[in-house]
Amino acid sequence: MPGILGKKIGMTRIIADDGRVIPLTVVQCEPNMVVQVKTEEKDGYPAVVLGFDALKRPSKNRKFRHLREFRVSDDSLKTGDSVKVDQFESGEKVKISSISKGKGFQGVIKRHNFARGPETHGSHHHREPGSIGACARPGRVHKGKKMPGRMGSDRKTVKAEIVYLDLEKNLLGIKGGVAGAKGSLIIIRKLK
Repeated sequence: MPGILGKKIGMTRIIADDGRVIPLTVVQCEPNMVVQVKTEEKDGYPAVVLGFDALKRPSKNRKFRHLREFRVSDDSLKTGDSVKVDQFESGEKVKISSISKGKGFQGVIKRHNFARGPETHGSHHHREPGSIGACARPGRVHKGKKMPGRMGSDRKTVKAEIVYLDLEKNLLGIKGGVAGAKGSLIIIRKLK
């Protein structure tokens, strides 16, 4: 299986045998259920759809809060099978995807690390972005200009390493920080 879905619990640290302090993000990966198996003949590509976080009151069409599709090369999984954290090993490299925390509408200093203007001597330019346009030609603001706007709530993907594994409690410890708030969905994929 190429991956699993989990929920971010928070951050902690572990101390290695040589005395190094390793920060890690703890992800709760309850067993995912295979909801659908896609085949080359029927769908055009082989894949499995995993369901995570079962609803307390499932409806006829919806049984899980989160559904995600993973491409597979083999067809060993069947509908109703469960995918657990035992597929991973400590020290394995993985790819982590999640949605970062939303910051709302922000100015250029916070959003793009612009510098402040002078605070004294009659200056009225403190936190403004400054000039944004060129001259009469082109007579417009170029696309992609760094301006104030909505910040955060983006899909972030990073490569990381698994440094802690608890098979009984279905916990994964990922080295370093992972984007997203506590309780947010984390998608963990094996590197090919």
